[in-house]
Amino acid sequence: MNLPAIRAIYRFEMARTFRTLMQSILSPVLSTSLYFVVFGAAIGSRMGEVGGVRYGAFIIPGLVMLSLLSESIANASFGIYLPKWSGTIFELLSAPVSFIEVVLGYVGAAATKSILLCALILVTARVFVPYEIVHPVCMVGFILLSAATFSMFGFIIGLWANSFEQLQIIPLMVVTPLTFLGGAFYSIDKLPPFWHKVTLFNPVVYLISGLRWSFYGASDVDVAVSFAATLGFLAACLAFVWWVFKTGYKLKN
Repeated sequence: MNLPAIRAIYRFEMARTFRTLMQSILSPVLSTSLYFVVFGAAIGSRMGEVGGVRYGAFIIPGLVMLSLLSESIANASFGIYLPKWSGTIFELLSAPVSFIEVVLGYVGAAATKSILLCALILVTARVFVPYEIVHPVCMVGFILLSAATFSMFGFIIGLWANSFEQLQIIPLMVVTPLTFLGGAFYSIDKLPPFWHKVTLFNPVVYLISGLRWSFYGASDVDVAVSFAATLGFLAACLAFVWWVFKTGYKLKN
């Protein structure tokens, strides 16, 4: 394992984050704070409980997951696309580093940024909405797993994209709608039977449900299924990245 190479990639990506602190950290926190103000403090105070949890607290896991998915994908995709766009990717490919070391550097940095952002959002949420965490260890584990999984997914998007516009297609047109329709602001148990079954095909449902269980001990989907689905998606992403580096698809042409 080439630890200096991993450290160099990781430190470079983290340094880029702190050079753009307003865009990378403060902007997402402020945007999420608006959700807490509108849905948590204003609207939530006029709504009843959902599954025994105040509405303002009920939406916290969904909003955390929304920010986590968006930022993990954005950070990882931009991090690997920039060397492709500038041509410095060939220096990386010719260096004595394996694809595992490249992935650990880029994905590790993207996941670190997302986890830092989640921590700031949870602190901010406490200002607007009181909440408790029933299973803090599971919450930390699930956030770490989700950050790593979707940073890997963002890494794949960065490898696939041919332009800066393509970097935004999947996050804006696929991931964000799936998050809003995945129970971020409501319980899918409240849906009619047909739409409840349709919603179960949405992979984000399992992410939000698993995180909500770690907060309040209750969820729409069994927590074991949520963990298994996330681990399966992580394994699939890792296998695809290995294939890309082995064949040179989107890297050497």
